[in-house]
Amino acid sequence: MRLRELAHARTGDKGDISSIAVFAYDPGDFAFLAEHVTAAAVAAHFAEFLRGKVERYELPALGALNFVLHGALGGGVTRSLALDAHGKSLSASLLEMELPDPQQAD
Repeated sequence: MRLRELAHARTGDKGDISSIAVFAYDPGDFAFLAEHVTAAAVAAHFAEFLRGKVERYELPALGALNFVLHGALGGGVTRSLALDAHGKSLSASLLEMELPDPQQAD
C-alpha cells in the first residue's frame, strides 16, 4: 500500500530546507503512520538527492507528522538548477512511499 492511501501532505521550504507535513485522513491511522513513516524511512525515500538529516515532529492532536529535510533543495531556490527549486513536489513524492498493509502489520 502507498502512503497516499492513508494520508495527504503539504510541503514548505526555507533556503535549502524542505518541510513536509503528512496528515492522516483518519485519526485512527495516526499510530500506524507514526510507526512506519519514520525519519529514517523518509531519508531513505529521498536518499538520491538528500544531503542532510531528517527530523520528525509528531502532532498527534492533528493526526500529523512533520518532517524537516536538511540539504534537500540543491542549495536553495537562488542556487538550485532544479525545475522544482522550492521542492513543492516532494510531498507528492513522499505519498508514493510503500507501507506494509495495515491488516498484516500487527
